[in-house]
Amino acid sequence: MENPWMMAQEQFDTAADMLDLERDLRAVLRVPKRELSVNFPVRMDDGSIRMFTGYRVHHNLARGPAKGGIRYHPDVTLDDVRALAMWMTWKCAVVNIPYGGAKGGVICNPKELSRGELERLTRRYTTEIAPMLGPEIDIPAPDVNTTPQVMGWIMDTISMHRGYTVPAVVTGKPVNIGGSLGRNEATGRGVAVIVREAAHRRGMSLQRARVAVQGYGNVGSVAALLLAEAGATIVAVSDSRGGIYHRDGLDPAAVLAHKHETGSVVGFRGGGHVSNAELLEVPCDILVPAALEHQITETNAPRIKAQIIAEAANGPTTPAADRILHERGVLVLPDILANAGGVTVSYFEWVQDLQSFFWSEQEVNQQLEQVMVAAFESVERIAGERKIPLRLAAYVLAVQRVADAVRVRGIYP
Repeated sequence: MENPWMMAQEQFDTAADMLDLERDLRAVLRVPKRELSVNFPVRMDDGSIRMFTGYRVHHNLARGPAKGGIRYHPDVTLDDVRALAMWMTWKCAVVNIPYGGAKGGVICNPKELSRGELERLTRRYTTEIAPMLGPEIDIPAPDVNTTPQVMGWIMDTISMHRGYTVPAVVTGKPVNIGGSLGRNEATGRGVAVIVREAAHRRGMSLQRARVAVQGYGNVGSVAALLLAEAGATIVAVSDSRGGIYHRDGLDPAAVLAHKHETGSVVGFRGGGHVSNAELLEVPCDILVPAALEHQITETNAPRIKAQIIAEAANGPTTPAADRILHERGVLVLPDILANAGGVTVSYFEWVQDLQSFFWSEQEVNQQLEQVMVAAFESVERIAGERKIPLRLAAYVLAVQRVADAVRVRGIYP
């Protein structure tokens, strides 16, 4: 499997070359600002002590505090976190919100932990990385296998350290402790907005579009429900245990209810079984990879039948696959644009927490719509002017904005 950090740097280098970025500035932007690795003990329910390893990485803070999720996954590596932090820098710049990029992770399988063990792990990890956190420094958010409840524990831990409540230290937390309405649906809603805009520009009617979604978690399920509302037919969905396919369509709400009941989409009546790999190649017009990195590679890219790929996950397409898809005329909506709805509403949540003044869900969704459409139009304009794919256009826009901020601020001291 391709190293995600090398992949992220390759994508940056391509944009830097196109911008003719000066060598010194390229050196600054090509590496993280700071990295923290922590090894920490957690008392398990049986009284034993188990050691865990976690990370927090800040890539660049020229445009504002660091922003980025925390994931709990057995396969987390420091290079994963570095890459995700860099991608967050570009994502925030693409939608023009005043953040830099960060990411965090703990090597663990939360499905094997009790609620008490998960809480103790979260509070100890938070304590270990606490020097990097704060509303003006670094504001974590949910990511793979982390939830609003996990964010609530992080907020409470930092608040206990400070001696007063600090709601703005995390986003994606429960609404009753300072979370924002619309945050849970924000990433999937942003994906649906970008798909709608792209389909319209391509002359594709959503009413006749067939959609396949790999990864039926929070993001994938919301995107599927909203695209179905817009008239699309959801023909396939999957989760970590496998997937289901029906050429005449699935009821996304019924599939979600089945997943809540059984823990998986697998076994839903009315759909034939497909693997996660097979789902990527089913006959469809729009493919939404909403699972993990490196799902679309040079091996399967020639067999993908979709006309539009909307990257709801981070880094699901390798650079080699990108080139194949571009040659085949497949429109790839890049992750740093397509899934930026989550960080956009995280920004709205942070603003509401700092002001202690909260918005209605309608206001949140209206503001999200404006930000996503403006970002899509900016990226599409650059792609047209330079005759380049949307991913490279998004990187050119983002790297230019961050580079301009570094130039204006200068190098301290």
